[in-house]
Amino acid sequence: MALFDDILSGGNLVTGVALGVGAAIILPLAGPILRPLAKNVIKGGILAYQGAAGLIEDISDLAAGCRRNRTGDHPTSTARGNTQHRAGAAAPQ
Repeated sequence: MALFDDILSGGNLVTGVALGVGAAIILPLAGPILRPLAKNVIKGGILAYQGAAGLIEDISDLAAGCRRNRTGDHPTSTARGNTQHRAGAAAPQ
């Protein structure tokens, strides 16, 4: 703990040099290990973001459907292309 106390309170020159040399040696060795790990973490974050965006879109669609059902305003066509006619609309001949 004294090492961290020295670092946080300004420390001394020897502690700073030791940390600098240690980082210069450790970071190049850890790079090949950390790079694939970082790439996987970033890919996972992107997939999680896309999944959340899809979930939010699905919830939004569900809420819009509930609002339509509550107000009686139904869409004019379904996903299959069949037409639904509103009251007062002319039927095709």
